[in-house]
Amino acid sequence: MPFRSRLRWLLALALLNGVLLAPVWLLYGELTSRWMALEAILLAAGLSLLPSSGRLAGLRWLLVALLMAFLLVGLGDVATHLAFGRSLNLYLDLPLLRSVFHLLEGNLGFPVAGLVTLLAVVLLALATWLLAKVAASLQGKARSGLAVTGALGMLVASGVLIATGVPQNRSLPAVRTPLLDTLHFQGRQLVETHRAHRDFAERMAAGPAPVAALPGLAGRDVVLVFVESYGVSALLDERYARVLGPRLEDMAERFADAGLSVASGILEAPIRGGQSWLAHATALSGLRIDNSLWYRLMLYSERTTLVDDFRATGHRTLAVMPAITMAWPEGRAYGFDEIHAAADIDYAGPPLNWVTMPDQYTLHHFQARIRPEAGASPLFAQIALISSHAPWTPILPVLDDWDAVGDGSVFAPWEDAGEPPDELWQDLERVRDHYARSLDYALGASTRWAEDFVDDQTLVILLGDHQAAPLITGDNASGGVPVHVISGDARLLDPFLARGFVSGTRPPRLESYPDGEPPGQEALRGWLHEAFGAKNAPGASVTTP
Repeated sequence: MPFRSRLRWLLALALLNGVLLAPVWLLYGELTSRWMALEAILLAAGLSLLPSSGRLAGLRWLLVALLMAFLLVGLGDVATHLAFGRSLNLYLDLPLLRSVFHLLEGNLGFPVAGLVTLLAVVLLALATWLLAKVAASLQGKARSGLAVTGALGMLVASGVLIATGVPQNRSLPAVRTPLLDTLHFQGRQLVETHRAHRDFAERMAAGPAPVAALPGLAGRDVVLVFVESYGVSALLDERYARVLGPRLEDMAERFADAGLSVASGILEAPIRGGQSWLAHATALSGLRIDNSLWYRLMLYSERTTLVDDFRATGHRTLAVMPAITMAWPEGRAYGFDEIHAAADIDYAGPPLNWVTMPDQYTLHHFQARIRPEAGASPLFAQIALISSHAPWTPILPVLDDWDAVGDGSVFAPWEDAGEPPDELWQDLERVRDHYARSLDYALGASTRWAEDFVDDQTLVILLGDHQAAPLITGDNASGGVPVHVISGDARLLDPFLARGFVSGTRPPRLESYPDGEPPGQEALRGWLHEAFGAKNAPGASVTTP
């Protein structure tokens, strides 16, 4: 083989190696300790021996398709780690592609989201073309006896190393088998998820939890308020605690001045970085729901939720969901009496990137429109606050006068305030600063609403839905979220204090829980039944674990 041909062959091998290791490098950032993919040698040698014409020649395209599939899965795994702090699960995550586009559309607008999607398609097409060119440059190049011998030697050597599990034993620490590792991992995950799917479906069919009233809360409004991306890292990480620490102190002072009692704790969310609806489902159902498949199975089974329990108690049940901009059949599956999605809320102000309306307006709408319309009926309301959703710009002030909130047009000056997302996200430190300040706003708005409108006939459970993405919290952050239970009747907080919550707005540290792991959000429904169910109606003692 002439020198120029050998050089082209080595360049093609290097490109194959780079394609196979790119997801590994992106995920772990260690180029020096992971620089050789055995499959690259195997494929390069195999292509060199593959005839360039005849029936077998078309196998090149099969290999190109395999490499592209691997690349897509590998890059998807990187994105899933960055967004949710876990590995890609093809069985569960493919339906999320549509949600990814809607998130882009909400943050950047439809034209830019469409352009980003088109650019991704073009880049994939270019990658396919490049891989096809690389494969063509290798195919059939082993023509002479020496070249054939060399290719066969590489084929056998790489095959033996793969078959004997050398990369797994790490006897050659710089060598990896990323393609085979990905196939093995996704295949094993597919089998395990399918088995778990079957077991979960059987549980749903075999034992639907009966509806049970909560007489200890009869006649009282119960408001479950989820704060977007409010995780314990916001209170424990110094980068965010310097902003949110003073906010917690302000909350405590305002609640005390308003005659409100507050207890705080930590619950473990089933997810990180996104998919808030899974956290909502977990808290309502009493089941850990950490993926979209479990979510659908739970909703369309006979499984009851807190929505059914509070209806049986005599409450009017409703959901205030300003982030819902499309059809939401899940709301009907829950059985809410009312659903207030974005289109059902009379908001005349501007959308703020992904956020359809600021949190203060959401709470204002609930207080000024929904509670008066309920009349004497007690309410069970789930409210999702979304101002602390990425991209965390602009940051609004909390208005002192609730009447000034009006129809929301007062927020018009903030439509173009602050940095646009595409500029802000070029600097990760500024992104983190905006994250902390957006949570400060969400908690500030919630505090002002509670001090003005919560009384001894109201129980508020204010909690985070999940931790923010790992780029904000770090890869090893826990899944814990703060929970603040607020009421004008201090007795309603006793069951939570009996379960490890502490008085005030600062939750206990994670170290205070067994093995540093707080209870899951799914515990909430059981706690409410143990504390306020028929056995523990007013006058009965509170059951503790």
